[in-house]
Amino acid sequence: MPGDPLSAALSMIDARCVLARAIMAQAPWSLSLRAHAPLMLVAPARGEFWLRVPGADRRIRLAEGDVAVVHGDLWQVMSSAPDLDPSDGEALFRFHGGSTVNLGPTPDVAVVGCHIALDRTGEELLLAALEPVTHIRATDGQAGTLHWLLDRLLAEMQHQQGGSDFAARQYASLLFVEVLRGYLADPTGAPPSWLRVLATPSLAPAVHEMQADPQRNWTLEDLARTVAMSRTTFAERFREAAGMPPLTYLTHWRMHLAERALRESDATIAALSHSLGYSTESSFSHAFKRIHGIAPGAYRARRKLAEPAM
Repeated sequence: MPGDPLSAALSMIDARCVLARAIMAQAPWSLSLRAHAPLMLVAPARGEFWLRVPGADRRIRLAEGDVAVVHGDLWQVMSSAPDLDPSDGEALFRFHGGSTVNLGPTPDVAVVGCHIALDRTGEELLLAALEPVTHIRATDGQAGTLHWLLDRLLAEMQHQQGGSDFAARQYASLLFVEVLRGYLADPTGAPPSWLRVLATPSLAPAVHEMQADPQRNWTLEDLARTVAMSRTTFAERFREAAGMPPLTYLTHWRMHLAERALRESDATIAALSHSLGYSTESSFSHAFKRIHGIAPGAYRARRKLAEPAM
């Protein structure tokens, strides 16, 4: 899979915006809302507001250009002040019947919410990598891009020209990429994960090499050499950042690639085994079953049965 590690991972997890909504509000206001996908991005395109996530015991003041990433199973309360009782925001969106809700004649804040869907691999990789609530602050280097994307996203939702729904989803997807870049720039306190490894400059080249050439028979010595470390130092630092040893990470990456290939291609199990660096079909099948709990042939058959009829 060509490209940088983050691009490769984003292609793998099939992250995409499935819904974008906006709130134009004049203080005082407070709404309770929920995500309609595994992740939700919330940001003030203009002004600022308070975000409270009771299930995660978090209360954040979001300034213009900041973005919060919230796990989709958590309800959120957005408001002009932290202790206001919320109205039912979901009922309000249903009543208005569109992607934008207006609260007050002279709004002083514009809130954008992007609902990000993921496939099963994406849920495994991203939900484990991100805290229930992650606050990305607009740094000097990122602020201009975030503001531009939020402005374009808001404009598409407000004006509803031809293709606006499609355009809004593309801007939201680009916003998500920018958010992940911001996260990678400052992963302080992040849980061990593939994102944290990518955010560690001394380890990222090894991840790049593994993802770019999964067929190669990598050894710990080979990987340590790509980052000019001893085997012991590399193994310890990698495990601390990723939460697993380097060769276990490689196995998981290969199995994610296998999962996608079994869903999307007609490659034989033998050909797939070879392309992922396994000397025999049996060794590949054993690794796949150990991680996914099902043999690759049975996985493919189950996915085909689950596909809707055309």
